[in-house]
Amino acid sequence: MGHSLLHAGLIDYVMIAIYFVVVLGIGFLLKNKMKTGDDFFLSGRSIPSWITSLAFLSANLGALEVLGMAANGAEYGFLTTHFYWIGAIPAMLFLGLYMMPFYYVSKVRSVPEYLKFRFNEATRAVNAISFAVMTVLVSGISLYSMALIFQVLIGWSFNTSILISAVVVLIYVALGGLTSSIYTEVIQFFLIWLGLFLIPVFGLHELGGWQAMMDRLPEAFGHMWSNLGHSSDNAMGISWLGVVLGLGFVLSFGYWTTDFLVVQRAFAARDMRSAQNTPIYASFFKMVVPFLVIIPGLIAAVLYPKIGHPGGPSYNLALPLLIQRYFPPGLMGLGLTAMLASFMSGMAGNVTAFTTIWTYDIYQAYFKKDAPDRHYVRVGRWTVVIGILISIGTAYIAADFPSVMDYMQTLFSFFNAPLFATFLLGMFWKRATPWGGFWGLISGTVGAFLLYYLIPADYFASAQAGNFWRAWWAWVIAAAVTVLVSFVTKPKDEAELKGLVYGFLQLPSYRGERWYKRPGVMAVVVLVILIGLNIVFL
Repeated sequence: MGHSLLHAGLIDYVMIAIYFVVVLGIGFLLKNKMKTGDDFFLSGRSIPSWITSLAFLSANLGALEVLGMAANGAEYGFLTTHFYWIGAIPAMLFLGLYMMPFYYVSKVRSVPEYLKFRFNEATRAVNAISFAVMTVLVSGISLYSMALIFQVLIGWSFNTSILISAVVVLIYVALGGLTSSIYTEVIQFFLIWLGLFLIPVFGLHELGGWQAMMDRLPEAFGHMWSNLGHSSDNAMGISWLGVVLGLGFVLSFGYWTTDFLVVQRAFAARDMRSAQNTPIYASFFKMVVPFLVIIPGLIAAVLYPKIGHPGGPSYNLALPLLIQRYFPPGLMGLGLTAMLASFMSGMAGNVTAFTTIWTYDIYQAYFKKDAPDRHYVRVGRWTVVIGILISIGTAYIAADFPSVMDYMQTLFSFFNAPLFATFLLGMFWKRATPWGGFWGLISGTVGAFLLYYLIPADYFASAQAGNFWRAWWAWVIAAAVTVLVSFVTKPKDEAELKGLVYGFLQLPSYRGERWYKRPGVMAVVVLVILIGLNIVFL
C-alpha cells in the first residue's frame, strides 16, 4: 500500500467486491454453453442488436475515453470532441450501412479472414500478425491506466492493481468467451454511465452552469471548428484539414470499420439487420459520451488552474480529482467501480479479439488446420491466458509513454491507417488484386514506421498533429501501392468476388420493417443530430 488521494471506506470496497463477483459469476454461468468455436468466439451469432450495440460501445469505452479524454478536455477544451463526432460517428454509420453486409454474408469469423477471401493468404497473415501485436499493446493501456488510478485513489501498489484486474479478466473471458465479454460489457456500460454522469452534473452546479464555466476558460475552449483555421490557432496544433483527413477519414474509418475489437461485437448479432444496426444504434450513445468525459475535463481546468503545469497535478488526474471532490463514501465506490469497469471492458475487448485472431487466423491457418472444434475452444482458452500475460508486460510499455492518448493514436497510425486503404480498395474496386492488397498493406505499415522514426517529434506542433498527418500519409502510401501493383498483376475472377466486393453483393431491403429497425433511416437520423451538434458548438 502507498499514499492515496482518497480515503475509501468499507462500503466502497464492498461495491467493488460485488462488481467482481457479478463479473466472475457471468463467466461461470456461461462456461457450459461454450461448446463450439462459434459459441466461444462469436457467441453463436445469436445476440440481439440492442445488446451487441451496448457491447460495441462499451468495448471502446475503455481507459482512453475515461482517463485520456477527460485529460484532453482539461488540456484542449471542447476541441477534444472531434475524437467522438467527426472521429467516430461517420465511420460507425459507414460500417453499418456498407461494410457489415460484406462481413456478415461471407460468414467470416474475423477481419483477417475477410482479407484472405478478398485478396490472399499472405495478406491475411500480415494483418493477423500486426493486429495481434496491436491488441496486446493496446490492452496494456487499460491495465496501466487502472493501476495508475487505483495507486493514486486507494493506495494499492502499481503491481497489485495490474495483477488483480488481469486475473479477473482472465477468469471471465476464459470461461465464457465472447458471450461472457459481451454481457459483462453491457453491465459495464450502465456502470460507467451511472458513475460518470454525476460528475458533470455536480461540477456544472458548483460552477453556476455552462456559460459560467466557459467564462472562466480560454475563449477557444468552447468551440470545435472556429479555431481550426490554422494550426497556430489552437492548443492541439492542428488545422481543419488535418482533423478532416487524418482523424475524420483515416484514423476514424480505419478503427471503426476494420478493427476487429469492435467489429467482433457486430459479428455476434443474430441476423444481418441486427449486425448493421449494431454500430448505428451505438452511434446515438457515442454522440453523448463527450458530455460524460470531456466536460469533467473542462470543470477540472476551472477548479484546478495549475493542472498540467509545473507543480500542479497531471492532466491524467482530472477525473480522479473530481471523484475526490464530489463523491462521498458509497458514492465513491460507484465512481471507482465505473472506472474499474471501463478499464476492464477495454482490456477484455482486446483480449477476446486477440484470442479469435490467434486461434483462427494464425494457429488454425498455419499450425493445425483440421482439428475438432473442441480443440480450438481449448486453444482459445489458453490463448486468453497468454494474451493476459503479454498484456501485463505491455502495461509497463504504456507506462513509459507521457500520454496514453498519444500512445493509442500512434499505434492506430501504424496499423489501422494502411489497413483501411487496403479494405476500401478491396471492397469497392474489383480490379484490386491479391498482390496489390498485400504489398499495399506492407508498404503502408512500413511507411508509417519510417515517418515516425525519420521525422522529429518537434516538427509537428503537437503529438496529436503528428499522428493525424502520419495516418493520412500511411493511407496514401498503402492506397497508391495497392493501385500500382494491381495494374501489373492479375485480378481475381468475378466469380471469386461474389459477396466480397460492392456490386457483387445483393444488399437486403428493409422496406417492410418499422423505421427504427431500418439501418438507412436510423443513419439519417444520426447524421441530422450530428450536424446540429457541430453547428451548436461551432
